[in-house]
Amino acid sequence: MAPSVPDFYKGKSILITGSTGFVGKAMVEKLLRSCPELDTIYLLLRPKKGLNSEERLRDLSANKIFENLREKTPNIFKKLKLIAGDILEDELGISPEDRKELQERCNIVFHSAACVRFDLRLKDAINMNTRGTLRVLQLAETMKNLQALVHLSTAYCRCYLDELEEKLYPPVHKPRKIMDIVEWMDDATLEYLEPKLIASEPNTYSYTKAITEDLVAEYGPKFPLAVARPSIVTSAWKEPIPGWVDNLNGATGLVIGSGKGVIRTMHCEPTYTVDAMAVDVVVNACLLIAYITALDKPKEVTFYNVTLSRIIRITWGEIIELGKKWVNKYPHTLALWHPGGNIKSYYWHHQICVLFYHIIPAYLVDGLLFLMGRKTFLVNVQKRISHGLSVLQYYTTKEWYFKNDNFNSLRKRVSDEDNKTFYTDLATLRADEYLRDYVLGARQFCCKEDPSTIPRARKLARIRYIVDVIVQILFYGFLAWMIYSNMHIITSSIHYLDDVLKSLAPINKVNAEEHQTEQLS
Repeated sequence: MAPSVPDFYKGKSILITGSTGFVGKAMVEKLLRSCPELDTIYLLLRPKKGLNSEERLRDLSANKIFENLREKTPNIFKKLKLIAGDILEDELGISPEDRKELQERCNIVFHSAACVRFDLRLKDAINMNTRGTLRVLQLAETMKNLQALVHLSTAYCRCYLDELEEKLYPPVHKPRKIMDIVEWMDDATLEYLEPKLIASEPNTYSYTKAITEDLVAEYGPKFPLAVARPSIVTSAWKEPIPGWVDNLNGATGLVIGSGKGVIRTMHCEPTYTVDAMAVDVVVNACLLIAYITALDKPKEVTFYNVTLSRIIRITWGEIIELGKKWVNKYPHTLALWHPGGNIKSYYWHHQICVLFYHIIPAYLVDGLLFLMGRKTFLVNVQKRISHGLSVLQYYTTKEWYFKNDNFNSLRKRVSDEDNKTFYTDLATLRADEYLRDYVLGARQFCCKEDPSTIPRARKLARIRYIVDVIVQILFYGFLAWMIYSNMHIITSSIHYLDDVLKSLAPINKVNAEEHQTEQLS
């Protein structure tokens, strides 16, 4: 009979890369809370100048996500051990002593370290996401008691496909050859070739994740391996705190940017469905994948699309409307303007709105700040926002479907009790409640605005709303006055155009008759 999930992790030593990232922190917290009898969690962290291992671990454990653990079981953090290293360095930059300890004691590896920037140079993305993964695999191969390695990829690793299955796809380029190319080729030539090399994918992140899967598959016969492909990772659904999120990447940046009145237009197809996974569900899936992989001992890599896959069917348009509802109910204390705007299906409609709602106001505000002798900032902010939106619009103007039978089968392999603890079924998730918690979480954890500030924020939001209405009235009033004042010019222009068209009519008629005569002859 198979052990329960907590019993399986009892006495295990686990290595986590990327433990300071969004998913990594949630994974550390979940393991400490739900599998308290594990032996050790090794955290691969870059050395930080001026801080020793204990101080770095103390900084990590001070994060809000560990608040309940600090209060209830403060001694649990003794199970964390820092491994000073860097996936960008040869042999991960690990000391011989730490390497030997991992080789002797490590049982499970979760490799989540990656750079999620979409605009990273190809050379940097390869070194971080592909070569870094190779170094982790090479270390794992030397571990004497390794039972499972779970590599975190992304569901958006084959963007040219409308439907992604849970299988290995042939890479466009062999990863080892690409690693060789970026090693010896000069930067200028590589920059020239980059668009051609990554042509199958929208950015270097997606490209490197795609070819890295082939690299991982090489090690499938050597030890038990699995690849988890989460879709868009968003705030926590239930644990450890509903709505917990600690970065501004992707959807969270949109939530905050729109809530602060900075983002007022976005190129998006409102009828397309959204595929997003709460970070706590992603973590639960990874822990179950490692558990199943260790039990089954597959001879080749297994893939899991950790995706919504229309279990809950919700469109971008519905998400935006729900977001507006909760952003207006729980406004930010500090905001540039009243939240407004909308998504645009047509690219040029969006670009026109960018000009009037983003660029022109940014220059006006910065101009006023300059005249007042204050530091300008909004133009630069809008440039970064425009760049970010241009990257994201690829994903908001396309639609994918992900087959996820392997992912759905996870909950069938464990007991009802384990399913309560390591839940992966999203059928009971309510989008309205989830978006409410998301907005509150982004407000509290990313913007550091305590919930107690909400009453004051609502008063300020009402003022911003009144100012917004007044500005709109003045703007449209000014526009109407301009049209009225220049009506004679507009009228005379119309009359002139009409006269020109009338004068051209006989010429057009003669040309038409001559053309008809030529055809008859």
